Amino acid sequence: MKYGYARISTKDQRIDLQLDALREVGCSKIFNDIAKGARQDRPELTKLLEIVEEKDTIVIWKLDRLGRSLHHLVKIVNDLNSKNVGLVSLNDPIDTTTAQGRLMFNVFASLAEFERDVIYERTIAGIKSAKARGRLGGRPKGLSDNAKQKACLAEALYKQNELTSDQIANQLNISKPTMYKYLKYRKVKLGETIDKQKDQKENEG
Repeated sequence: MKYGYARISTKDQRIDLQLDALREVGCSKIFNDIAKGARQDRPELTKLLEIVEEKDTIVIWKLDRLGRSLHHLVKIVNDLNSKNVGLVSLNDPIDTTTAQGRLMFNVFASLAEFERDVIYERTIAGIKSAKARGRLGGRPKGLSDNAKQKACLAEALYKQNELTSDQIANQLNISKPTMYKYLKYRKVKLGETIDKQKDQKENEG
């Protein structure tokens, strides 16, 4: 059986394009959620993953509609593979029902993981360099050691101006509001990233 899954981040966005595309390729049933990328509560996705059986196929509009992060996406695909359930992305060269498609996904996942590691290593190096020059200041109060580390990473990634706020939150596996909280603890001036207008609007709201 062929199932479809669609997701939008807010009620203001339109899901019609995804639904029409999924119907066009013959999805018998379509599940859809309204949830931001980093959010864990996706009830319709949970239902879908619970009912799929061997030789079923899940079709999505794009890979970023499915996983909260690269790690989450790879876990879902591996779980589906273990059940012999295929995944097809209409706008990515991914079709795990074929050997070539599975290879493409593994290559994609490896490259994305490599990119994440490179960014992380650069961030750590930047933090160490800034700390050596005495520019990091005191640690934010009221946070766990893990949260303090992520707050520093969030600050460094934000100031690099290479990733959007959504991408930073996904890289650190935190929600976007949590990322903003960390940035405020670090006394970072918001609205200076590549999606600065969106940052300012969401932070004000």
